[in-house]
Amino acid sequence: MKDSVERPVVLCIGGHDPSGGAGILADAEAIQAAKAFAVTVITALTDQDTCGLRRIFPQRPEQIADQCRHLIADSAPRAIKIGLIGNSNIIRTLNEVIDKNPKLPVVLDPVLASGTGQTLVDAALLNQLRYHLIHRCRLITPNLPEARTLTDAHTPEDCAKRLQTYGARWVLITGTHDETQEVVNRLYGPDGFQQEWSWPRLPDTYHGSGCTLASAIAARLAWGMEMVEAVASGQFYTWQSLQHAFRSGRCQLTPNRFHDLHPSDTAR
Repeated sequence: MKDSVERPVVLCIGGHDPSGGAGILADAEAIQAAKAFAVTVITALTDQDTCGLRRIFPQRPEQIADQCRHLIADSAPRAIKIGLIGNSNIIRTLNEVIDKNPKLPVVLDPVLASGTGQTLVDAALLNQLRYHLIHRCRLITPNLPEARTLTDAHTPEDCAKRLQTYGARWVLITGTHDETQEVVNRLYGPDGFQQEWSWPRLPDTYHGSGCTLASAIAARLAWGMEMVEAVASGQFYTWQSLQHAFRSGRCQLTPNRFHDLHPSDTAR
């Protein structure tokens, strides 16, 4: 039977994780679970698995620009999600893509380290993020260590204020790396807006949780949700994906982004 419902398209720009836990594959799964559709542009190939990342192979900026231009012309996406970038030259390309499509909401997951802690950025890339990309994005979704790296501040509130001075409109700082009983995620917005959500901390570590959350929110924005509703709904979906995570490799668990279709309680 033909599906007559038009699905909003999200343009995902990020790295390819061959293990499938993070990166573009994670983006596409989270977006598909929201009944939207992902078109994808690879910024970097990676050598990684559930145990860590060993090497990044950035793609040519002009190739990325061409692919973005063709996909936007063909598929008319309603949102853009950006993940792993690869190097500072690619940010200049992304800025041009965003500037040519100013009505598209952009969700930036600033991937500054792998899930197992390997640093993925240098000073040039940080500078480009701070002063040239962040202000072009509707939402930025760093975890607290990433927010600290971007701002040189310490508390979530101070990090958010600094990110807003860089031009960030909405900032969601996640508490996944805190040593607290609950994960507290904090959303900061225009005119002093603040809202917190608390989630029970799950016992394991997960490969691709940040990709899942940012993509889930981007899909909901593509459907036309307002920011606070999209962030709340995206968090609930992500927490459920982690709760039903499964083991696809030797180390970190993989979020079950299709948990409604394939529930799993056998991760350990």
